[in-house]
Amino acid sequence: MTTTSPVFLALGVALCLGAGTILFFVTFKSSRGAIAISRRRPGVANGPTLLTRVTDSATSYLERNVSKNARFGSRASLEQAGLKMRQADFLLLVASVAVTAGFVGFILGGIVAALLFVLATPVLAMLVLSILSSRRRSKFEAQLGDTLQMLSGGLRAGHSLLRAVDAVSKEAEAPTSEEFARLVNENRLGRDLKDSMLDAAQRLRSQDFEWVGQAIEIHREVGGDLAEVLDQVGDTIRERSQIKGQVKSLSAEGRLSAYILVALPIGMFLYMSVVNTSYIATLYTAVIGWILLGVAVFLLVVGSFWLSRVVKIKF
Repeated sequence: MTTTSPVFLALGVALCLGAGTILFFVTFKSSRGAIAISRRRPGVANGPTLLTRVTDSATSYLERNVSKNARFGSRASLEQAGLKMRQADFLLLVASVAVTAGFVGFILGGIVAALLFVLATPVLAMLVLSILSSRRRSKFEAQLGDTLQMLSGGLRAGHSLLRAVDAVSKEAEAPTSEEFARLVNENRLGRDLKDSMLDAAQRLRSQDFEWVGQAIEIHREVGGDLAEVLDQVGDTIRERSQIKGQVKSLSAEGRLSAYILVALPIGMFLYMSVVNTSYIATLYTAVIGWILLGVAVFLLVVGSFWLSRVVKIKF
């Protein structure tokens, strides 16, 4: 397709945006507040639409044949990211976005750009999950000091530990309220509180919360003033949070440099692919071009790993 066809380009982009909008509303549509059609129009059956039937069929197929063995978008990763959706729904969403991105790439730069867009979609999906998981863990750790204060306050008020945990699940903000509500539900189903807290600590990758679980377990074995123990653990966690903030601020320049150095060659490659396709097409039509692409990807991976180790400080 030549660059003198703006009508087809505009039409393709409009169709892709429309498909993405429909996909978004179908996937994240809430059923709250919906009045059944049997009440609005008596005598008319409330049957699913064609789009709903197609979506349900695709989701069922993925659940039967793909989701059980697929590690991409696993249930654990979705829970860590705080996404309340099934793995099959996530896979269907990523596949739909990949098809839409492939059409956009084909319109902008031909078959090569379409393949690049399709291959980049699952990578970006995993990157989004990683970012959401990291933000959720950071927010949970930031709330942990106040959470321990609420627990110790409930214990001093005369409540039991489980009652204090239940109060935190109702009064705290997300994601703390979500995790503590899960602790309460698992305990009601017969699971020990210690096991649930250690599982939550591993799921959130929070060493501080693991200390809380160990402190509660030690108190159950030897006794003592649990409220005082939680206060001491909370003070330790606050001091660690202050040190983490100082380390993060001191390493901010290095992390920003790492982001720029990694994003710059990728951004220039994508920009040249759109602006001057014939110039960048040399990388796809010659053997030396494919070799250079492979070397570039390898160097980017090695450089990204090296920079991540330099700016990541353990203490």
